[in-house]
Amino acid sequence: MKNQSSLSEFLLLEFSAIRELQILHFFSFLVLYLAIVSGNLLIISAVVFDHHLHTPMYFFLMNLAMQNIGSVSVIIPKSIINSLMNIRHISYSGCVAQVLLFIFVVTSDVAFLTVMACDRYVAICNPLHYEVIMSRRTCDRMAARAWISTFLYAVLHTSSDHHLHTPMYFFLMNLAMQDIGSVSAIVPKSMTNSLMNVRQISYSGCVAQVFLFVLFLGADVALLTAMAYDRYVAICNPLQYEMVMNRKACIQIIASAWISSVFNAMLHATGTFLTPFCSKIVNQFFCEIPKMLKLACSDIYQIEIGLVGFSVSIVLGCFIFIFVTYVQIFTAVLKIPSAQGRQKAFSTCLPHLIVLSTFSFTGSFAYLKPTSKTPSYLDLAFTIIYSMVPPLLNPVIYSMRNKEIKNALSKLFFSR
Repeated sequence: MKNQSSLSEFLLLEFSAIRELQILHFFSFLVLYLAIVSGNLLIISAVVFDHHLHTPMYFFLMNLAMQNIGSVSVIIPKSIINSLMNIRHISYSGCVAQVLLFIFVVTSDVAFLTVMACDRYVAICNPLHYEVIMSRRTCDRMAARAWISTFLYAVLHTSSDHHLHTPMYFFLMNLAMQDIGSVSAIVPKSMTNSLMNVRQISYSGCVAQVFLFVLFLGADVALLTAMAYDRYVAICNPLQYEMVMNRKACIQIIASAWISSVFNAMLHATGTFLTPFCSKIVNQFFCEIPKMLKLACSDIYQIEIGLVGFSVSIVLGCFIFIFVTYVQIFTAVLKIPSAQGRQKAFSTCLPHLIVLSTFSFTGSFAYLKPTSKTPSYLDLAFTIIYSMVPPLLNPVIYSMRNKEIKNALSKLFFSR
């Protein structure tokens, strides 16, 4: 039997073996495709260029039109090309792309139809509150969540390369999702404020920023710790690796990491906003906890200071655990007779340690140092380093320098 991993292409359904019917299929699907694209482009153009249509209903309708164009563009062009060329082939990577994109656009279709139903319900059943509930900001958030959640759903349902279905890459996938979440919690709002030349953020938006940013920071520490333990078992106890790091154990580790991060974020968000604020001027480009506590009017903020100290001690504890783990890893690596084996082990462990060190020390400095009353370039520099540099470096050191990841990406985007 042919090994499944050797597949480089698939054969799609042939509508007919008769050439004339193939040509008929080509023209039928071409007319259908052009009609769908043209109709939806007209909707998008009308909504964009007519300010009378700048309402929630038409905003969601425009997104639905974009989704409709995407859904047919994923499957119909390949089908009509196959009919025209009298072939049935689709590459392995092309099939992966079709599955990913089709699930993405189909689930986004469900999401936007649901959102549109909610919009119509509010408009008809609560017309006096319509403009308050379905504000521009709310619509933007609903649309963004629909696109992002459906994309993540599609990624999770698409197995692009089964060779990467190992504990290390499972943790790496979760780390990548965490990186996306951490920068998405703070960067888009900062960019919008700079573009629009404003500084405002709503109270609820600030609460959401604190909660989400702390959530993803906590998940980052937990995942980096789990990845260090995974490397320790793989290098120091290779014979027991599959038994110790089995699928159930990995899922339990990941679930514990995310759940504990959620509770940690809830504690910090509650502790931060439990106290009244004397000012609304935050000297940072997002709602950072130390800068928020500087605005406190009462001594209740000391509860959050205690929580911050406790969290920093856990981070430093994780760093010490990882450092000790890597000492044992390096000791074991030096005993490897193969120079190539030593180089591979060092190449996966040293970057991990460097990123964690950068994150731990700059983050601890930003949260433990006394905050100044005026904006400080030093504070801004340390905040940018701990909040944005690790998510920027992680894809580089874990993926672009990893041969298996590069091979998987080549299979995904290029025909083999």
